[in-house]
Amino acid sequence: MKLLYFAWLRSKIGQAEEELALPPGISDVAGLIAHLQTRGGGYADALSNLAVVKVAVNQEYVPFSHPVVPGDEVALFPPVTGG
Repeated sequence: MKLLYFAWLRSKIGQAEEELALPPGISDVAGLIAHLQTRGGGYADALSNLAVVKVAVNQEYVPFSHPVVPGDEVALFPPVTGG
């Protein structure tokens, strides 16, 4: 699966994107985020407050309960605000 990080998430994690094999037992966005948090460092910091993290799977906004499968493209980003 391809993970994409946008805005301040990118700077905290230290990269814009990465390829990740879907870990066994993970079936939804919430599980994927929990897995990323266990990496510690920038991942734990960037994903510590999920109220300020939005997710898209295959370019569609989704809730944390949305399923993920190998080959998905998952984008994590802060909420978009008008201006």
